[in-house]
Amino acid sequence: MQMWKLAQQYTLADNFFQGSFGGSFLNHFWLISARTPMYPNAPAHLTSSVESNGVTLSTGGNSPICALTGKAVYVADKALTPDGYAVNTLQPPFQPSGIPPVAGGNSQLADVTRNPLPPQNFKTIGDVLSAKGVRWVWYAGAWNEALSDRGVIYNNRSSNFQPHHQPFNYFKRFDPTTIAGAAERKIHLKDYADFQKDIAAGTLPSVVFYKPQGNVNQHPGYTDVMSGDAHIAEVIRGLQKSPQWEKMAIIVTYDENGGYWDHVAPPTVDKWGPGTRVPALVISPFAKTHFVDHTYYDTTSILKFMTKRFALEPLPGIRSQAGDLSNAFFSKQ
Repeated sequence: MQMWKLAQQYTLADNFFQGSFGGSFLNHFWLISARTPMYPNAPAHLTSSVESNGVTLSTGGNSPICALTGKAVYVADKALTPDGYAVNTLQPPFQPSGIPPVAGGNSQLADVTRNPLPPQNFKTIGDVLSAKGVRWVWYAGAWNEALSDRGVIYNNRSSNFQPHHQPFNYFKRFDPTTIAGAAERKIHLKDYADFQKDIAAGTLPSVVFYKPQGNVNQHPGYTDVMSGDAHIAEVIRGLQKSPQWEKMAIIVTYDENGGYWDHVAPPTVDKWGPGTRVPALVISPFAKTHFVDHTYYDTTSILKFMTKRFALEPLPGIRSQAGDLSNAFFSKQ
């Protein structure tokens, strides 16, 4: 595997955990904001049922006592906690979304009668980067394609665009129906083709996020490991040939661990996580070589690293206990 070779060459963080207990939807929010989104005044059918402790999903006494004897049974395992936090997948309010526009309505919006997550308005890393004047872009595979052709959304026979992997598309700041929102989208939400052009031209912004499209994102169930491995390795080769490589740091990690059992339990920090251990690589001319970093990191460590590098306003959810990735880099002499 090509990524394993890069891990051996540069820094592999073997004590890195996903930001929160949950799947792709929730962990993408933690990647950009260190926070869980909310759905105020949500309909009852979206809300989970929990036991009297307010945390454990209610079984109604009908669940097997052991996973060896049967699958867990819950009264209501839904998208929201009883206090309105969105923890399981909900669709974005703006296109591209898994919810189509209402017939005859605005083609840029998801049909609100089908309960997309309402537009969020709390601070993200994008907000604090912009406030500091730091250029940033979220590049996504098949972004332009999904905007023009709904047929590629959740389609295993095509590029398989995953709308719930696009966290900025849930925020009011990127509302395409407003002049300001449309302008923000043009600046900050771009396609993989734009990423390739900027790599080759040496015009990447100071901070880049890249999310591959579904057929190369290594997700169990609808794609495979090796195609994603080859894709990310190709992206990294392009970055290493870029005029900007000499001043670049690449962090490769995952939104969740793929469902495999791990003998290393996550540390107990707060009610949201961190969650299960995930791979993380630091690839850079400044990264330690042939190095395994045992420092405790989680997804908020990436935000912590950016905050330190650009002297940003810290986001409240960034965990003080987590490292800031400094140990992966050579110290200045």
